[in-house]
Amino acid sequence: MSLLPQEIIRKKRDGEALSDAEIAQMVRGMVDGSISEGQVAAFAMAVFFRGMSMAERVALTREMTRSGRIAEWKSLSLPGPILDKHSTGGVGDKVSLMLAPIVAACGGFVPMVSGRGLGHTGGTLDKLDSIPGYRSTPDVAMFRKTVAEVGAAIIGQTDDIAPADRRFYAVRDVTATVESIPLITASILSKKLAAGLDGLVMDVKTGSGAFAAEPAMARDLAASIVAVARGAGLPTVALITDMDQVLGTSVGNALEVAEAVAYLASVEGREARLHEVTMALAVEMLLLGKLVPDAAAARTKAENALASGKALEVFARMVTSLGGPKDFTDKPDRYLRSATVIKACPAPADGYVVSMDTRAIGVAVVMLGGGRKKATDAVDHSVGLTDIVGLGAHLAKGEPLALVHAASESDAEAAIRRLLEAIVLGPKSPEPQPTIRSRMDGSEPEIAGEVGYP
Repeated sequence: MSLLPQEIIRKKRDGEALSDAEIAQMVRGMVDGSISEGQVAAFAMAVFFRGMSMAERVALTREMTRSGRIAEWKSLSLPGPILDKHSTGGVGDKVSLMLAPIVAACGGFVPMVSGRGLGHTGGTLDKLDSIPGYRSTPDVAMFRKTVAEVGAAIIGQTDDIAPADRRFYAVRDVTATVESIPLITASILSKKLAAGLDGLVMDVKTGSGAFAAEPAMARDLAASIVAVARGAGLPTVALITDMDQVLGTSVGNALEVAEAVAYLASVEGREARLHEVTMALAVEMLLLGKLVPDAAAARTKAENALASGKALEVFARMVTSLGGPKDFTDKPDRYLRSATVIKACPAPADGYVVSMDTRAIGVAVVMLGGGRKKATDAVDHSVGLTDIVGLGAHLAKGEPLALVHAASESDAEAAIRRLLEAIVLGPKSPEPQPTIRSRMDGSEPEIAGEVGYP
């Protein structure tokens, strides 16, 4: 017998475990509209504070996956594995834009279902929407055709892919319930399981710009995702990577697309940390897909895909196949909107960059209009930051910490004030920290046991 939604919410609010049937009822209500926005938000908040057992996480993931269509690829007789990567979100994280084409150029097929900006982090779809004509939510036929013919397609959730998650995701974004391990696990894996993958690599961010700011939380999140995915029969590896500073040198939708194209087009000027993360994830994807015998061969294959121009070609073909300009990668500046005002943020004194509140930098871009304060907000794709300094950089007073791209002088000045509070200078260079913090593949003690996924 079903309960009133408010009784299920009350039960979780009071710290009780929900049954599979109760979780299924909440998920159905998200899809058919029988539970209100307020109830969805209350349910998210109850889970945020009370958590979920592994059994509840499995049930939530299963029901959200089954709320829509499950993709199948066997009928296309593709000559390679179906692979994907997902990031938990960061500031300046444009890795998907380069990684999908690299893996496709190496023989994988990457049907990447991505999201929009969430909280202070940017969204891959918002970045791609800065490309004129690009259809980030194509119909199923176009999606499958692009994956089969190009090797990669980066899209958003179509109406029939995990529709429960689409509604839940939008509510979480504007109700401060993003940083929940059970909800992040179910959100990510419901889309990935619906995509019919042969292998998944997770990029779990940790540091000041990540949802999992503390390393312990990042490890718990990685363990949760790997455990639930393994229980679902999806081979999954998680890398925990650094987000104590911006990844790459730009933040903002069109600006990050421009950086991604430059990365794919040239071996010169690739920001070291961005390249390290991209290559590490590529190696794991190629290994999961059994496209290479070992990690060294995977790295060589990925680097060759870049050096030969094959990865750039895949990106260009993907853009064209999904409705973008045919010459986009040749002339990105012609198509990407530029901000009205570009202004330097000057260093207030001589010194080394010793720390960075990366979350605050992400918020500064949201406040410029590059993200959403509420779910219905339009995004200004032209605004953001470029030429952002990294930790350890030495600056003289007046040298730029970053360039601000804004819609007005007042917006630019407000962003400069936020940057001056977020970036700290000091007399000594900080100790360098590893970009790849750790790796989890399911053999770790906390997730070595099988997780049931009925």
